[in-house]
Amino acid sequence: MNRPRMFWPLLLAVLAPAYAVAADDAPKRSPKEALQAFNDLIGSWRGSGEPNGTREEKQKGFWQETIAWRWQFKGDDAWLSAAIDKGKYFTSAELRYLPDDDRYQLTMRTPAKDELVFKGTFADRRLTVERTDDKTGETQRLVLSLLHSNRYLYRYDVKAADHASFTQVYQVGATKEGVSFASVDDGPECVVSGGHGTMSTTYKGKTYYFCCTGCRDAFTDNPEKYIKEYAARKAKEKEGDK
Repeated sequence: MNRPRMFWPLLLAVLAPAYAVAADDAPKRSPKEALQAFNDLIGSWRGSGEPNGTREEKQKGFWQETIAWRWQFKGDDAWLSAAIDKGKYFTSAELRYLPDDDRYQLTMRTPAKDELVFKGTFADRRLTVERTDDKTGETQRLVLSLLHSNRYLYRYDVKAADHASFTQVYQVGATKEGVSFASVDDGPECVVSGGHGTMSTTYKGKTYYFCCTGCRDAFTDNPEKYIKEYAARKAKEKEGDK
C-alpha cells in the first residue's frame, strides 16, 4: 500500500515529541555515580612536568609537583578535589559532574589565585575539557588520561583564535606514591565511593574501609546512609551478574 507523500513527514512530526519526552525522562546519573569512574585518582601522586619543545627546553623547564586527590561531600552532592603542592601552573583542582548537561567541570586554580573553568566529557578513561579565554579568544584544553590505576597523565594544549588546531604547551606524568606500578588493586572496597580502601573504622562492631579522608568523614557524619547505599549497590551488582 502506497502512502501519500505527506504521510511520513506528518508521522515524524507526531512521533518526535514522544521521543524527546522519552529522552528527557531517562534517568540521570548522580554526581557521585558519574565521578566513581575517577576512583583511581584518589590518593597522593608524584608528578613530573615538562614543557613541549626540544630536549634542552624540556630539561630546562622540568618541574616536580605533588597532587593529592580526595572525595568531598555535601548533602547529596559529591565532587573530587586536589591539592597541588609545588605546581608550576596550578595549586588546586576541583572536578564536578553536571547532571543536566551530562558533562564534567574541572576548575583549576593558579598561583595568582585565578580560577579557570573547563568543561567537557569523559570517555575511554580520558577526560577532555576546554575553556575559551575571554580576553584573547584562545581555546585552552586540558586532557587527563587514566593510564593505569597507579599512573595518569595530563597535558595542556592551546589553540589561538585564528588557528584550526591545538598546540601542546606541557604535560605532567603522575605516579601514585607508595604503590608499586605493577601492583594489583584487589584490596578492600571503600564503603562510600567503591574505590580502593586504604583506611578503616569500626561501627557497631563491624569494620568499614575508605579510600580517603573525605569518604571517612562523610561516613562518620552519617554511617547509616552510606551502609544502606553500599548494600543497595552490591545488590544491584549481584543482580546484574545473573
